Amino acid sequence: MQKSKISKIQNETKKLLIYLNKEYLRLHAAYENYFWISYMGDHSIDKKKDTALKELDTFKSNHKLFDQVKILIENNKLTKEDKEKLNAWTKFFNCYQTPKHLNILKDKISKLETKMGKVATTRKEGYIDPHSNKFVEASSHKMRGMLRTEKDENLRKAFFLGGEKLAYSNIKNYVKYVGLLNQYAIGLGFADFYEYKIFTEEGMTKNELFKIFDHLYKKTKFAFTSIRKLEKKIPGLRKPWNFSYMMAGDFTMEEDQYFPFEEALIRWGKSFAALGIDFRGSSINLDLLDRKGKYSNGFCHWPVPIHYKDGKRITGLSNFTCNVVYGQVGSAVPGYNTLFHEGGHAAHLLNSEQTEVCLNHEYPPMSTAWAETHSMFLDTLYSSYEWRSRYAKNQKGEIYPFELFKRKIERLSILRPLGLNSIMAICNFEKIVYEEKKLTTDKVIKAAKKIWKKYQDYSEDSLRILTVPHIYSWSSTCSYHGYGLAELALTQWREYFYDKYGYIVDNPKVGEEMARVWKLGASKNFKDFVKIMTGKKLSANAWLKNTTKSLPQILKLAKDRALRLKKVPQLNGPIKLNAKIRMLSGKKNITDNSKSFEDMASKYAVWLKTKRIK
Repeated sequence: MQKSKISKIQNETKKLLIYLNKEYLRLHAAYENYFWISYMGDHSIDKKKDTALKELDTFKSNHKLFDQVKILIENNKLTKEDKEKLNAWTKFFNCYQTPKHLNILKDKISKLETKMGKVATTRKEGYIDPHSNKFVEASSHKMRGMLRTEKDENLRKAFFLGGEKLAYSNIKNYVKYVGLLNQYAIGLGFADFYEYKIFTEEGMTKNELFKIFDHLYKKTKFAFTSIRKLEKKIPGLRKPWNFSYMMAGDFTMEEDQYFPFEEALIRWGKSFAALGIDFRGSSINLDLLDRKGKYSNGFCHWPVPIHYKDGKRITGLSNFTCNVVYGQVGSAVPGYNTLFHEGGHAAHLLNSEQTEVCLNHEYPPMSTAWAETHSMFLDTLYSSYEWRSRYAKNQKGEIYPFELFKRKIERLSILRPLGLNSIMAICNFEKIVYEEKKLTTDKVIKAAKKIWKKYQDYSEDSLRILTVPHIYSWSSTCSYHGYGLAELALTQWREYFYDKYGYIVDNPKVGEEMARVWKLGASKNFKDFVKIMTGKKLSANAWLKNTTKSLPQILKLAKDRALRLKKVPQLNGPIKLNAKIRMLSGKKNITDNSKSFEDMASKYAVWLKTKRIK
């Protein structure tokens, strides 16, 4: 009789777990497939996307399913393995329990978000040419790129003003959006949506987060004094349409030859392969070029997360994208960055070994900060001098010179302490607007200008914050702090690896250690993960130490690390990432790696030449 009861409980548990995994996977895939189509520019399916999200949200907030999980987990006849699985679902459902009336509100929020997305991807973008007084169509990405390299200040100001106008395109919708999100959070017992988001994603309070950010701001704001002193030598430096050009525009143009975008795929593939990164048989779709109607920011999503069937691990699918304006000076650099950054996201969750699918996707209980730690860690490889000393070559085969790096650092080292300011600005702006009881468009504009002024110290006001796409999406609004926390964690991780191995680029031992924590999916919280990966608690010490290094220290360290890398053998033989990769442009399949990675990279480079801007 006792055995029969145990068997019955175990069967009930098994049956429930099979249902939860299968149903979540179905609903998640349906929504994510529509999400990708919509964000790549086809809005004909937006209603289907919203319906799919509503069905997914209904599952996430299902009280009856959560009750079944809680009842079973209390039974002492369960195996340890089944309890761990049920604990994963407890963690998951705890993030989403909402009253029925709030699910109706969530659907309303989703529809408004879709409306804002459509406005952003179909609006007229461009600038008024100051010489002809005619409107010139140009995407926001193209205008930002030209801001860094255009010699004519009048044109740079025109690009800047063209971008500023975009800030107004969704401002009325945004005020309504903030109100609805706050209404949702208050319905769950939180003071506002920011408080809800930071608690749900990171298990932190706003006070904890902004205590860290305020400390970093106070420790680094001295750099503004250096910039103001420099402005006396470079008049007009602090004007927002001048700053990036006057500080780094010549470097953008000089560096461009070392980063041809047609070489980006092969360099990314070699770098990841040399680290030993293995996608373990999963599939990846990449859509990398800017085009009309496409979402204006890079991202990585998983339409098919890693899951298990009959005890067997089933591979997943990842989609990632960016907006390279091919042929524009400097545009290849964010393309390279995307391959490392979004490629890092893909590698992270496609390596998970958690049996419960709820721990293998990018949404809570996954920590935003933890997810960004991996992507940002890997894009620091590409941006490091040691990586460039091996991989960055021009058409003549000449390597990125140390002399260029030295000149660039000498010019830009005064900006290093301000590396987190853009992130902290967006976080503080969102904190202000979500805490405002009677938000209006005027208050949004005032807050955006005030905060950007504080964290950038430009001589003119800017609404740049209102052009950041993250603030218009449920999954990313009030989550920008994840980048800041990740920056602290990855600097701590880099320090750990350098102390242990002496080098990071092309080090398979680093890849092995990363893969070990990748297997854990979302099974821990951010702080616990940092302790597991570095042996230390999360701290800003490594970041402050790194960003306040003296110029001689920076140059010596870069030279020493490049010399150390010379002792490391380069990858020989074919690039093997153990992934099925497709290169896309909207609905068009350009090429894939079915023959080889090298063949795919070669064919993509040929196709790129047909897309060069004139």
